[in-house]
Amino acid sequence: MMKAIFFDIDGTILAREQGILHITPRVESAMRKLQRAGHKIFIATGRPAGFMYDDFLNFGFDGFVFNNGAVVMASGEIIFRCDMDMARVKEICEYAESERVEYILESYPEVYCPDRFAACYDFFRKIGVDYSKFIREFDFDKISVSKIECVTARKDAENLDAVYKKILATPGIRGWADPFHFRTTEIYSDKISKATGVLRMLEHFGIGVENSYAFGDGANDCEMIQTVGTGFAMATGRDELKRLAKYTVPSVFDDGVAVGIERYILHDE
Repeated sequence: MMKAIFFDIDGTILAREQGILHITPRVESAMRKLQRAGHKIFIATGRPAGFMYDDFLNFGFDGFVFNNGAVVMASGEIIFRCDMDMARVKEICEYAESERVEYILESYPEVYCPDRFAACYDFFRKIGVDYSKFIREFDFDKISVSKIECVTARKDAENLDAVYKKILATPGIRGWADPFHFRTTEIYSDKISKATGVLRMLEHFGIGVENSYAFGDGANDCEMIQTVGTGFAMATGRDELKRLAKYTVPSVFDDGVAVGIERYILHDE
């Protein structure tokens, strides 16, 4: 029976700030075993395609869920995308700028980020993203956006949580604030999540939910972990995610993804 396995990136496969810059040999070996056994493997990430590293794009994954489910790519083709209302996007961005919070506008394949946003470009450097092709001058009325990522440029943290809460209370959107990853907030349509992206992918390949698995560590993985047949939370993941997952596996530093694959997915093959 064909299985589908979905992997978050940051904190699950990679930990760039702590030196894990690439898929480790043990995790790669476990993923290859899945493929040789006839299963499908996918990335499910909050990142846009423009934030992806070449080794991921060239690895041979069967598909990608980008932008927390706003863009779904299978076998090299877009099978689903959900763009935000641009009037709402402009409203959010104008408010963010008034509070000295910068933003990244993420689409497919474009990423938009004004040239004046120093904190955003520092963020790109920290996570090792090639921003040379990002669009730095644009007209809000002539672009489409699937996700907004807000990055604080403020030196003071006073009232910042209130700013993010106000942004996240905007009608028609959903999102989450990440207190660990350089104080970023991700914003996208309330019609999508990683879970909706996973379901689109399963439908495309004709794989039942009961034969699906997912690994994650963050708040934006909760719906995905609840939706798949078997969910795995990383040991360093959020407590609420661990409560939702069927299994908790070792951290990214101890090849937890490989442990989960070997122990619970390939154990009887």
